[in-house]
Amino acid sequence: MKTILKIEELAQFVLGIMLFTTLDFKWWVFPALLLTPDIGMLGYLVNTKTGAFFYNLFHHKAIAIAILILGYFYLGETVTLIGLILFSHAAFDRIFGYGLKYSDSFRHTHLGKIGKD
Repeated sequence: MKTILKIEELAQFVLGIMLFTTLDFKWWVFPALLLTPDIGMLGYLVNTKTGAFFYNLFHHKAIAIAILILGYFYLGETVTLIGLILFSHAAFDRIFGYGLKYSDSFRHTHLGKIGKD
């Protein structure tokens, strides 16, 4: 099952790349911004509950899609890019097993535990 999920996330990441090519930005903008959603991990400097909240805020695909749609239809290409980067980053992370976080530990995700015990 894990392989199927990774293939699905890879397909979503490729979709993100394809959608990016429809925007009017230079090619290097996508890789330059791809890791920016990890700024949400700064919440872990406060505590695990705050960290999980902000991490999940920046890595939730439904939020990313909502921002992408709002940008596409109402708010312009820059907002569309923000949603697209959030979506693509979340898919990229999940290829490697980094899922949405529970508030007890960074390692406890909806995809299971990450890292070695």
